[in-house]
Amino acid sequence: MDFTTLLRPARILVAVYGLLAAAVLGLVALLSATGHAVTGFMWGRSIAVLASAIVTYVFSGFAVRGARWAYLRMRIISVIVPPAIVAVDVFVGALPIWFVVLQASCAVVLAAAAVPINGSRLRAAFVRRPAPVRA
Repeated sequence: MDFTTLLRPARILVAVYGLLAAAVLGLVALLSATGHAVTGFMWGRSIAVLASAIVTYVFSGFAVRGARWAYLRMRIISVIVPPAIVAVDVFVGALPIWFVVLQASCAVVLAAAAVPINGSRLRAAFVRRPAPVRA
């Protein structure tokens, strides 16, 4: 089974998610360094989103080598994290609109990655194999 080819679209989208998350964190750092108002919550959210991107990308590396456990974690992250990003940012209400829009763009890219990650081709490739019968 060629997991590299099957996971390529998802890995690219997860990498873009990570680049966007890094850009958001970089912007928060730049604004903070230039004296603009940046809250601790913005720092925490930016770091958490970047951390989830890094973890997801690391899992994709294990999945390329056939690790079913890593693929399953990618499935969970790709479905749970995007709505969590949007929900927390929207409900907090104290965040600047630019921050919410940038975080939402991260969520959209990760949600796009969820399509191939949870698609039938990858699910079939990572199907649980029955344990060998011992005599």
